Amino acid sequence: MQYRIGIDLGGTAIKAGVVDENNQIVYKHSRPTGHGFEQVVADMAAAANEVAAMAGLKVSDFPCVGVGTPSCINPHTGRLVFSNNTNWRDVPLREELEKYLPVPVYIGNDANCAIIGEAIAGAAKDCKNVVMLTLGTGVGGGVILGGKLFCGADGMGTELGHTPLISGGYPCTCGIDGCLEAYASVTALIRQTKEAMAAHPESLMHAYARDNEDGQVTGKTAFESAKQGDPAALAVVDRYEDYLANGIGGLVNIFRPEMVLIGGGLSAQDAYLLDPLNEKAKRFVFASGIIGVPPIRRATLGNAAGTIGAANLDRM
Repeated sequence: MQYRIGIDLGGTAIKAGVVDENNQIVYKHSRPTGHGFEQVVADMAAAANEVAAMAGLKVSDFPCVGVGTPSCINPHTGRLVFSNNTNWRDVPLREELEKYLPVPVYIGNDANCAIIGEAIAGAAKDCKNVVMLTLGTGVGGGVILGGKLFCGADGMGTELGHTPLISGGYPCTCGIDGCLEAYASVTALIRQTKEAMAAHPESLMHAYARDNEDGQVTGKTAFESAKQGDPAALAVVDRYEDYLANGIGGLVNIFRPEMVLIGGGLSAQDAYLLDPLNEKAKRFVFASGIIGVPPIRRATLGNAAGTIGAANLDRM
């Protein structure tokens, strides 16, 4: 039986998993993400050793270890060029991790790992051309073309969340104004929700936040209130879906995938999000009335996608 190890390096946790030949996670281990580059590297190595031991093996029994992280990665050199979460810049992640581990290490962006996981074992299984957007604090993205992960020159491309949406629009955390992320992330949705709540004190969104979210506004506030027919919430959701459909339409016009996947916490809205997106995207896709629009579907693997994808980085 051929096992593989994948590691999902997040801002708060290091999640390691042993993946079997059917691309199922059969053993997993999690530990808090430490502070400082050297400590995080040591913790990742410890997580790999721990999860290997859970399978009754050593890391040397595996062909490689794959790591996914929300960072700008050069997959050819294994260097982490920049990370918003940690503010690391140009650090030799692969080189340092291989000092601890007796097998080759592959490093990839977490959104790329997620789409690999979905293409191998999830909603896009057997598809050769797929685009995926992950809606969270930001907007992550990945592209598979011809069955291979597409990353652009030096592996630094497919920053889909930072494609321009509105010229001179709302400032994005990346420094560019009007990015898709500035309008279609959960962070953006929360901003839009708060603006609507301030303008509409009668909105059900106030009661929903108070009764269900300890007074906090989240990505659910507008959607759940819209389901109750609240006019202000319906307007927020409609506008948010317009922004997202616009961004998706542009990506379809460039890549023409077989499907577009939506991941992240907001994908839990399922048909309430996806049905309008599939309809709205027609307005933004070239010749949609003639050649149609690829289906927009929910990613199915959840958090497991990143671990499964990381374990298969060497294959993509």
